[in-house]
Amino acid sequence: METKRSVVLYGANGFSGRLIAEFLREYNVPFIAAGRSRERIKEVMSHVPGIETANYEIVEVGGSVDELAALFTGAKVVCNTVGPFIYNGPRVIEASLKAGCHYVDIGGEQAWIREVAEKWGAKFAAKGLLAAPGTAFMSAMSDAAARLCLESGAIDTLETLTMFKGIPTFGSTQTIFAVIQTDGYYLEQNQFKLWPRATRYDAAVPGYIQTQLALAWGGFPQPVWFKDHPQVANVRSIGGLLDRQIMEGVAATEKMFEEQIRPLPKEEQERKLAEMASAVQGSTPPRENSREQRTIDVVVGRGTTDYVQCVIFGTCCYRQTGLIQAFAAHHLVHTPPRKVGFASAAEAFGHRELLKVVESHGLAKAKIYS
Repeated sequence: METKRSVVLYGANGFSGRLIAEFLREYNVPFIAAGRSRERIKEVMSHVPGIETANYEIVEVGGSVDELAALFTGAKVVCNTVGPFIYNGPRVIEASLKAGCHYVDIGGEQAWIREVAEKWGAKFAAKGLLAAPGTAFMSAMSDAAARLCLESGAIDTLETLTMFKGIPTFGSTQTIFAVIQTDGYYLEQNQFKLWPRATRYDAAVPGYIQTQLALAWGGFPQPVWFKDHPQVANVRSIGGLLDRQIMEGVAATEKMFEEQIRPLPKEEQERKLAEMASAVQGSTPPRENSREQRTIDVVVGRGTTDYVQCVIFGTCCYRQTGLIQAFAAHHLVHTPPRKVGFASAAEAFGHRELLKVVESHGLAKAKIYS
């Protein structure tokens, strides 16, 4: 199926899909809003401000590789919002490659990022295409901040913290619980090392008097992005929500999983985690409020004698994700990426450019301390 519209927004019926559509409209990018239910997509699109001025169409599509590839053919970019990506990502990225499309998604699961790097990076590079998972707030902003730090001196060690205040969407909640079963790694002297399971970390966060509770949450993508970087040898990434009560619950769930669920067969593990996630968040949260839904990324860089810290104060993590995805799609429609194959958003589009677009919309501001 050929189309004159250059972007396919797959999973347009979700919370993040709606926000991406909002910014695609702002960028004047024609797009296909695709998903399993035409009626659901139509209802979601009706809530996008100014959607009547957008150039888009709604397409209901099945979830097989062949069905998706037929839809993607003729487009340039696939924006995938359908998580958890460790479950749903493989068929979408395979269909994107088959159709000859650049691929970006909003996933932050390290296990998925490693799979893309190992299985799909070379295949996309061979076709001159980009595969950029994690093109979203949860990883892209701290990645950009990390690359700012690397400009400041002989930095070889990075620690990153990403936190936000808000209500996780249904998809985010499913992902939070799904990654509990996966192995998470940090980078030590250019080698992956396994994070200890069900371990809590207290973090001192700029702008807050009380410490925050953070988790390794599957490891985050940064150790994978910097695995073969010529300057960086060590990366540790943690994060979570700026709500200790919620984080206490997630930490307790991780501990319970290790004790009661991990001994079960894999299919039973996945079923129980999905049920637990649905019990926590089963509906769409309200639109974000910039006075309430704050975000913060903290990156500390160390060398033998050099030190730098970059802090990004922001708001509305899901709006940031919508903007980052639309910016990436707009860029790819008009200009080749800086890197093909597996890459982070900062590598593909430039870390300063990425920060500039988010700052220009009033959603974040970066500060450097050294």
